[in-house]
Amino acid sequence: MDRTIANNNLPTRLYRAKQVRELDRVAIEEQGIPGFTLMRRAAKAAFTILLAQYPEPEKLTIFCGTGNNGGDGYAMASLARQRGLEVALIQCGDAGKISGDALQARQHALQDGVEVTDFSADLVIEQGVIIDALLGTGLSGDVRGVSAEAIGLINSLDLPVLAVDIPSGLCSDAGRVLGNALYADHTVSFIGLKQGLLTGAGPDYTGALHFHDLSVPETVFQQVASSSERLDLPQLLAQLPARQASAHKGHFGHVMVTGGDSGMAGAAAMASQAACRVGAGLISCATRPEHIPAIIARSPEVMAHGVISGQEIEPLLAAASVVVVGPGLGQGAWGEQLLQKVAELTVPLVVDADALNLLAAGRVIKNRQRDNWILTPHPGEAARLLGCSTAEVQQDRFAAAAELQRRYGGAVILKGAGTLVADDENSQVGLCPYGNPGMATGGMGDVLSGVLGALLAQGFSPAQAARLGVCLHATAGDRAAVQGQRGMMATDLLPHLRTLINQLA
Repeated sequence: MDRTIANNNLPTRLYRAKQVRELDRVAIEEQGIPGFTLMRRAAKAAFTILLAQYPEPEKLTIFCGTGNNGGDGYAMASLARQRGLEVALIQCGDAGKISGDALQARQHALQDGVEVTDFSADLVIEQGVIIDALLGTGLSGDVRGVSAEAIGLINSLDLPVLAVDIPSGLCSDAGRVLGNALYADHTVSFIGLKQGLLTGAGPDYTGALHFHDLSVPETVFQQVASSSERLDLPQLLAQLPARQASAHKGHFGHVMVTGGDSGMAGAAAMASQAACRVGAGLISCATRPEHIPAIIARSPEVMAHGVISGQEIEPLLAAASVVVVGPGLGQGAWGEQLLQKVAELTVPLVVDADALNLLAAGRVIKNRQRDNWILTPHPGEAARLLGCSTAEVQQDRFAAAAELQRRYGGAVILKGAGTLVADDENSQVGLCPYGNPGMATGGMGDVLSGVLGALLAQGFSPAQAARLGVCLHATAGDRAAVQGQRGMMATDLLPHLRTLINQLA
């Protein structure tokens, strides 16, 4: 039975390379599955996917390293020869270093008539499909030598590429590029899905992601804990309770959006609209007085209040069950005063945008850790909160998200490709697999903050709201992108949010 899985139907368990090696060990040593059998299964799974995508390839050029990833490539070469396909196998690195199962795969390939050529920088490849079986998940430092040259050559070709297990040069744990990485059109991951494929730079290099468990028994997976989990929107939506027939607006909370300094009224307006569309009972907005007409004209359902100081917002905050603070807040005296008053509350908070920057600067909020807030930094804001560089955050987004949660408590959403959620209810960081580059536009974060506020208002914990909220938001972005990624606006998500929160097709 073919148990190959592609793209959004991937498993929820995600692993680091060390854990996948342990899965291999348990399968081989405790379940008695020979390593060479697993290698042949991997080759067959990858070859099947290859033919599904490229049914009649003119030629296969397989780049093999000296480790087990290269062994997978040799085993694929055997399958291709048995099928009568033209195969060119390029050996990268000293073939004398090949050992174990990979050596056995090489010997079988040679017996099957596969011709092996040592890599040369002046290699000419003009047609067919490229197979990347160079480096696998064992890479610890930057790519060097012949492997780096091979990656450079492959990336220069205008030919489709299928990566075996992981694109060579991509860190399987963190999704960062190790010096140089190969751009794949398709990647087939085996046994344990590597978390780095789904976040950071991973999606840029992975292409369409496929998975096969190589028929490893479930008992193996029960013995090795995964490191993170891929969030699943249908499962999260199942937590939504049905509304009682006798329900009224008071049952679904009162969200107060605080922000919209001069020139930034739209941020507060969009957060307020998103809170409306995701089901909050009441929505208020505290903003600059001059913005009131525009906000009411756009959303008459929002109770908009003009405030010019922290003192003026105090009576308004008293009525709120949840406060979203930060959209368009600015970092001036006005924003500081409002944030300081919000920070004195005990109700759940969503802290976004300039509220995060003020928090990082230490200019407001004496209590920098609480269990009932959601922080929503992008990598730059996360770096300021952690006192490091943005590059350091992106070096290991999982570690950064976990450290943010440890320092600040509650739930932390580290935004970006493969948005991460770390919280105090779940032992593993959650990864959102939805979203697209069309969402890289102003206002998307403001919409997300409103979504989160509405979920908190309806009784979700910060952890639950963060996980469901990021998936709702990203999936709404995917639906909006059906009309094209370029030109998407944050408000394009609003009708899709309503459809999704009601679990409509």
